[in-house]
Amino acid sequence: MIKNRVNRLFGIQYPIIQAGMVWASGWRLASAVSNAGGLGLIGAGSMYPEVLREHIQKCKKATQNPFGVNVPLLYPDIDQLMKVIVEEKVPIVFTAAGNPRLWTDYLKSHACIVVHVVSSVKFALKAQDCGVDAVVAEGFEAGGHNGREETTTLTLIPLVKKAITIPLIAAGGIGSGPAMLAAMALGAEGVQIGSRFVATNEASSHDNFKEEVVKADQGSTVLTLKELTPVRLIKNPFYQKINALYEAGASVEELREALGRGRAKKGMFEGDLVEGELEIGQVAAQIDSIIPAAEVVGEFVETFNSTLESLARIH
Repeated sequence: MIKNRVNRLFGIQYPIIQAGMVWASGWRLASAVSNAGGLGLIGAGSMYPEVLREHIQKCKKATQNPFGVNVPLLYPDIDQLMKVIVEEKVPIVFTAAGNPRLWTDYLKSHACIVVHVVSSVKFALKAQDCGVDAVVAEGFEAGGHNGREETTTLTLIPLVKKAITIPLIAAGGIGSGPAMLAAMALGAEGVQIGSRFVATNEASSHDNFKEEVVKADQGSTVLTLKELTPVRLIKNPFYQKINALYEAGASVEELREALGRGRAKKGMFEGDLVEGELEIGQVAAQIDSIIPAAEVVGEFVETFNSTLESLARIH
């Protein structure tokens, strides 16, 4: 597999990054991916500061390889989460869903490698100007919180690549080695993978949710709640309730009231398939099994290389 700036930046074998997904990305998943040669990320968005500290400490014991933490900047207690990250000397931090200018200098002053997740050329340039070391450009196929532009990954990656000089990591709809190869052909130097790692043994999400991911077909997910924070969801009864509100012309306040608090935890962590948010990407339609995280990394590497070899034989 290709060695490039992403491998060198993180000190990893393969330019494969496991996304720091809320309620799915604890220390078990992060350490398993790092041990397999990728970069595992702990998802801090669903963690209180001391819970994050516990996951970081357990991850350190479970792997000798680099790992990082993903921090959605729209969450409360950001200052406390950042304090824990610095105190525990986490080497790599991915930030998302907010302004990277707020924390990049602070993190870099404590020797952290900083990467920011973006959904547009505009935000990629802003992140580069803030001094981040790399950006993740995420197309709207992705699960969880998303951009409002609905720009697909295959469109977004070459646009961002043309605009920036720092390393580019592709995300959104990447569920296989051939998809990774396609992203890299368009200018990415690595990929961030979320949905495929949800359906692994080590993911901390509930088994009910994992099974729903495996059952998902084409069209099972939809990007919604753009007036609040855009999120891609499986079309379960909770989504149908939200959709009915849209059809009735509900106000933003009515949508916010219906969403309430803790929906993602209820669905993804507690396994409530009726009342919970089930955040996952379009690529769920390609996932048909729950396997160890190391097998996911191995499959990506194997099929990336075999596809590359097949393309090389085309005249």
